[in-house]
Amino acid sequence: MALVYRPMMQLSGILFSLLGWVLSCLTTYLPQWKNLNLELNELEIWTMGLWQACVVQEEGGMQCKDFDSFLALPPELRISRILMFFSNGSGLLGLLLSGFGLDCLKIGERQQEQKKRLLLFGGMLFWISGITAIVPVSWVAHSTVQEFWDENIPDIVPRWDFGEALFVGWLAGFCLILGGSLLNCTICSTEVHPTSVHYAVAEQQDRCQHLETETRP
Repeated sequence: MALVYRPMMQLSGILFSLLGWVLSCLTTYLPQWKNLNLELNELEIWTMGLWQACVVQEEGGMQCKDFDSFLALPPELRISRILMFFSNGSGLLGLLLSGFGLDCLKIGERQQEQKKRLLLFGGMLFWISGITAIVPVSWVAHSTVQEFWDENIPDIVPRWDFGEALFVGWLAGFCLILGGSLLNCTICSTEVHPTSVHYAVAEQQDRCQHLETETRP
């Protein structure tokens, strides 16, 4: 299948993947994975991330405190740290590999098979990076929902709610998976090069001239 817009699809895939990787790194360090609004004191909002807990005060700004121990964290936060690091690393490696496999890059222009392999590995790494970004934020969201509707907790006890970082993480995973899919779609296509089109037109003209000479009396 001839795909005229193959370089454009590759560029779109790289841009979506780059956006997803940046959002994934941002999600890792944002402290708003969970929000807690105290009804007794509406001027304070507590937030919790993978690295620290913060309190936002209307008059005093934001004050944060880092977690003292990795082992003291809840299981979902411990695993989320590892998965987000893995997501950021695989996304960075995918950007490097797929960048060298782009058709617009003149390096290795004669080695098309190797460039296709780089694009394939880069797209697969983006898929892995997207999945490993969606899993931790979905796990934290699931545990937050379970705690919010836990009947064993008294109603007067404040409940944690979704933080902004969860939505950023979901968007990051979607962009990474979409970018990897666009890159892998271009591997199954063949680009129409100008030189091949020129040779095809010249060959067709030679055939027409040959037929004209044969039909002349």
